[in-house]
Amino acid sequence: MTFKKAVARDVHAVFLNAGELAELRTVRYDGEEYPDIPVSLQELEAADRQRLSASGFGRGGTDGAPGLYQVTGVLFCAAADLGGHVPKQGNRIQLNTREGGVFFRTYRVGLVGNEMGMLRIELEGTGE
Repeated sequence: MTFKKAVARDVHAVFLNAGELAELRTVRYDGEEYPDIPVSLQELEAADRQRLSASGFGRGGTDGAPGLYQVTGVLFCAAADLGGHVPKQGNRIQLNTREGGVFFRTYRVGLVGNEMGMLRIELEGTGE
C-alpha cells in the first residue's frame, strides 16, 4: 500500500472517526446540504484568535478592533464528504450547532487547504 492510499484510508478511520475525534454535523455550502458528515471543529479561544487591525489608527498606529476576530475556528472534513467540492475563500458555509442540532451558524470561508483529501477550512464568524 502506498503512503497516499494509507492516508486516504485513515481520513475516516482515524482523523474523522466519529467515535473518537470527530462529530457528525450537517454542512450547507453552495446551495447543497451534506447531512451528518464527520467533521472536527476546532473553535479557537478568544486569546488565540487573530485580531483584525488597520494601520494608521489607534494606539501604536494600529486599530485593535476590539471584539472583532478574523478566524474563529477551523473545520476539518473529507473533501469527498462535500461531494468533492472545495469551498472557496469568501463564500459562506453553515454548520448545525451540534450533532443533530436544528440551528445553523453561518461562517465566511477563510483560507482553505486540501491535503490528500482532508480539507482544512478556516472559519470567520459573521454574527449570523
